[in-house]
Amino acid sequence: MNLPSWLTQSSIWRLVSSLFQLDKDWTARMVTAMLVMGVAWGFLGTIDSLMVRIQETLWGFAGLLQFTPQEYYGAITLHASRDLFGFAQQIIYAIIIFFTIRLLNLQPRAKWLLITSFVALNVSMMFIEGPIILTPTFNDNYFAAGSWYYLSPLGIPGYSSYVLSPFFYFGWLLLDFFTYGAGIWIVYHYYVATRQMKQRLPVPVVFFLMIILLFMLGYSGVTAADVWDVLAYYHVVGLVPIDNQILFWIFGHSVVYMLWLPAVAALYLLVPILARRPLYSERMGRLSALLYLIFSNNVPIHHLYMVNIPVSLKILQEVFTYAVVVPSMMTFFNLWATAKGAKFTWNVISAFTVTSFAGAIGAGVTGIANGTIAFDAVIHNTMWVVGHFHAMILLSIVPGAMAVFYYMMPMLTGREWYSKSMAWGHFWGYVVGAAMISVGFDQLGLYGIVRRSEIYPRFPAVVDAEGLVTVGAVLAATATLLWGLNVVMTVLRGKLANVEGLPLDQVVEKVGEELSAPTVLASVSTPVRSVLSVSRRALSRGYSLGVLGAALIVVSSFVIAFAHSTYDLYTWTWIVLLTIGIFLVAIPVMRDSKAV
Repeated sequence: MNLPSWLTQSSIWRLVSSLFQLDKDWTARMVTAMLVMGVAWGFLGTIDSLMVRIQETLWGFAGLLQFTPQEYYGAITLHASRDLFGFAQQIIYAIIIFFTIRLLNLQPRAKWLLITSFVALNVSMMFIEGPIILTPTFNDNYFAAGSWYYLSPLGIPGYSSYVLSPFFYFGWLLLDFFTYGAGIWIVYHYYVATRQMKQRLPVPVVFFLMIILLFMLGYSGVTAADVWDVLAYYHVVGLVPIDNQILFWIFGHSVVYMLWLPAVAALYLLVPILARRPLYSERMGRLSALLYLIFSNNVPIHHLYMVNIPVSLKILQEVFTYAVVVPSMMTFFNLWATAKGAKFTWNVISAFTVTSFAGAIGAGVTGIANGTIAFDAVIHNTMWVVGHFHAMILLSIVPGAMAVFYYMMPMLTGREWYSKSMAWGHFWGYVVGAAMISVGFDQLGLYGIVRRSEIYPRFPAVVDAEGLVTVGAVLAATATLLWGLNVVMTVLRGKLANVEGLPLDQVVEKVGEELSAPTVLASVSTPVRSVLSVSRRALSRGYSLGVLGAALIVVSSFVIAFAHSTYDLYTWTWIVLLTIGIFLVAIPVMRDSKAV
């Protein structure tokens, strides 16, 4: 069989060479290896998550369980381990290493430490997942199924009825080694660079440094817990489960900020470039980075309010939770003030940037609810917590990373993106799917469904929420596969990008122009603009929108009249239409009336 011209042996070698940057310096090769391995673990973690969705959806709609409980609970833990550590943490470190070397113009040192840390991380994923048995059956979830028992510690002889191999904990220790080994490598290079600099670090680079320090501070508790687990496993010392659990949660909550703050750094980097103006307040940006570093690790037990710990300590955790909101509000105001009034091009980079900004606000609000003791008593350990965390990941962290990756890819490969349409398909499919996942999880939490519930009451509203999550997951996963195909085709057939040596702002602008909104959107918007222009001759645009809002409010009344119960889809349709109608009446009319 004759292969296509673009799929010859030489083109396959070019794909491998480009993916792993074999013709570049060792840091470029290392960064690329981390990116490739990160995507590989992310792909496996996505498969795990789809296994979970299949199990829960089949139970809701058909009362069937496709997988064994061990496979189900193992899939949940492997999804978290692979996507949080193998994928997200590895990608974050890779991006920070890339920009640290580029922006600080460094000659990297201590090659052995970075390579050893890289190997330790990827071996740790293999240890944590458990034995891989190819004959007679494939099973990579034996260790991970230990999270079947939610309470910490997991699998310690004499402390748990489900005993794991010590390799599970050795895997965690290797993960700790990567965090500190690669972290020390990065901080050392900051030390070397700043010794030679007279000016202060740019704000995005300040966030890069703060994030690595945050990782190392946040891992202090889990590293202590891991060492304690290993020693307890061999009966060298005893174990106090609640204290061990608190130590673990020093990491367990700060990991939210470890993963989210790189998206904030991306926003500090991209918003001024896209707005074509300097950051509104550099001082506010630097201060917010410092406050994030101080307070992000001080809320280790605000998910443990129901644990038997002193009430005064719980209240202190609530106060610290609100304190973390301060740098977030400073950041949102700073970025909003920078972009206010700016005219920037609507392209894939700016679209993901805006999504990351808006997603952080939406997900952050649910986080404040988590940290409030009275509300936590309602949603403690329910799917609401999962919804909050996934909203932050799916609607802020990943969009921020994608905004960076879309201009980083041409810098790494020297090639333009293969397909603008595939890039936009990735954006819309991913964002819509991610929003469905977040809404469905939150709805399940408010109905009281506990996290990791393999079976649950087959109540119509609960089943609908499970279905919403599953459809969203499939949509987001399909869109991500489209992005992966675009990456491969870019390496194989992308045009030369000619971005070598260009300043970062020019790279973003050039790549953004290539990924601008498709012309089909402009053609679709033409009749809309003509309708608005006609309406403006009779009414102002604000009053025209107000009339539309009033119509939606009227329609919403008919919708609620058709509802068979307060738990069906009609109820949600009613509140959505009513809310949109109120916004369309209130804001445009008040603005056109010169009232606000």
